[in-house]
Amino acid sequence: MSISKKTVISGITLAILAVGTLTASAFLGSVKPDSDNTIIYIDNDDTPDSVWQKAGLGWRGDIISLVLPYKKVRTGRYDVGQDIPVLTLYRKLRNGQQDPVHLTIPTSRTMEKLAGALSKKLMLDSLTLVNALTDEAFCQKAGYNQATLPALFIPNTYEVYWDITLEGLIQRMQKENKAFWNDEREKKAKALNLSHEEIYTLASIVDEETANDAEKPAIAGLYLNRLHKDMPLQADPTVKFAVGDFSLRRITGEHLKKESPYNTYLNIGLPPGPIRIASIAGLDAVLNYQHHNYLYMCAKADFSGTHAFAANFTEHKKNARNYIRALNERNIH
Repeated sequence: MSISKKTVISGITLAILAVGTLTASAFLGSVKPDSDNTIIYIDNDDTPDSVWQKAGLGWRGDIISLVLPYKKVRTGRYDVGQDIPVLTLYRKLRNGQQDPVHLTIPTSRTMEKLAGALSKKLMLDSLTLVNALTDEAFCQKAGYNQATLPALFIPNTYEVYWDITLEGLIQRMQKENKAFWNDEREKKAKALNLSHEEIYTLASIVDEETANDAEKPAIAGLYLNRLHKDMPLQADPTVKFAVGDFSLRRITGEHLKKESPYNTYLNIGLPPGPIRIASIAGLDAVLNYQHHNYLYMCAKADFSGTHAFAANFTEHKKNARNYIRALNERNIH
């Protein structure tokens, strides 16, 4: 049984129409996400097929790529919206038109915790970050050492791309650090005769002493008074850092004996570096410290988180007795 020429032509025509219809449907219309989450993440392990899957393009991505080649998977964070045109989404992914993340630098106490917080917002994994932030050669390349590296980070919220490289992240932090130390702050730093890292170190101690921003300039002034008199700072937070336990609520004689360059009961001057990522409030408290004659302070017996200040040791002992009595009454050891 032979097939007529007319039948063949009709079949080809239908096939062409079908392909045309399929191609048109691939390019036209919109993509709706499967859930309310309209953010997709493309990483180094993704392939074109997995990109189509994440984006909800499916077979349409394969068809469109025949006309508009998708030669390289571009990592990033993409907001696909609630109802985005297919072709717009495809071009966005193909051209790497990703959307930034709002990266907040937290006032972490350790580089490990900082790395963990950053890895939750970036493509960089925490292990890569920890290894870099605790590597002496890497720190020196960034302009610091392992002890002073926390001073690089100014805790604020920045817009960055999710797939920013480690080098790119450090360069961005250097840029923001330079912007923070503007002419006004630089002038105040020179008046104190302290380096940026030293001011940052003192600010980190002030931050650990109190969460009350209004009190921070007074505490900064007290420690500066001690520095000028070559008195040991005797800052309890530095002892906690030396011991490795910030949960301590009561510092004992054994804690004070801890051999460490961070123990400011045993060493005169500032410790080698910050004991945490300092807050902007803490930094500005040091730069705008309160002028007074206080040399001693003790946590108030009302556990308000603020301090009783004293200009002499006799007055300080009285404040300390009140606080110790309050600790004993609450059975805090």
